[in-house]
Amino acid sequence: MTLGIACALGYAALPATAASFDCGRAKQADEKTICADRQLSELDVQMATTYRLLRGLFAMGMRGSLGDSQLAWLEQRRACGANKACLKQRYRDRLDALQKVYDGIDKPI
Repeated sequence: MTLGIACALGYAALPATAASFDCGRAKQADEKTICADRQLSELDVQMATTYRLLRGLFAMGMRGSLGDSQLAWLEQRRACGANKACLKQRYRDRLDALQKVYDGIDKPI
């Protein structure tokens, strides 16, 4: 099973147009653009759900590393500003990276 399928269970319960953050407090261009675009908003929720699921699977040391990579990714996302194509690519890249982290976890048979 892929991480995307696992996350879809939690993701399906969320409103389709809700980003993973409070759009009422969006101040940055990237945040406002995500809130205004349904596809970006859905990608944001999918990424946030995936990240939270993975974060819960690791001990503190690995959680810190995962958190550092998330902060670096947020800086990359912010650099996109209001560019929708850039934002979509950043989300695709991050979801791929998180899937690779999941694929690298030793799982019981």
